[in-house]
Amino acid sequence: MTLVKTNNDFWFPSVIDEFLKPDFFGGKLSMGLEIPAVNIKETDRNFALELAAPGKKKEDFVIEVDDNILTISSEEKTEHVEENKEERYTRKEFGYSSFKRSFTLPDSVDEAHIKASYKEGILTLTMPKRKEALPKPKKMIEIA
Repeated sequence: MTLVKTNNDFWFPSVIDEFLKPDFFGGKLSMGLEIPAVNIKETDRNFALELAAPGKKKEDFVIEVDDNILTISSEEKTEHVEENKEERYTRKEFGYSSFKRSFTLPDSVDEAHIKASYKEGILTLTMPKRKEALPKPKKMIEIA
């Protein structure tokens, strides 16, 4: 999660920059696999990351922070068996889906106090800023 936007007049370096990021696939892989979309918001006190993952349970997610990299992953296996003894057929369908998204955290994030919640298909991570990164109130200076 990089919060600094660069303005390159030449598109090629920006393409290379995108591929060197931990999450260079963005939202979709060319093989047809879906990676959930993400919204990232910043306020004066924290960052909020919202990941769209409908149909999952909170137990399906693994969230890790290691060496300033936030990683969100999920793996799901499904199996459906249908049998009809009278007509002598069996149908067995199975599926497998997984994703992994990684974000570089800004130095201003207090990693020890990151909180996560999952509600109505949205995984939300609230990442508070360190005290030294919080905005300071205006200070009035008297003229002597």
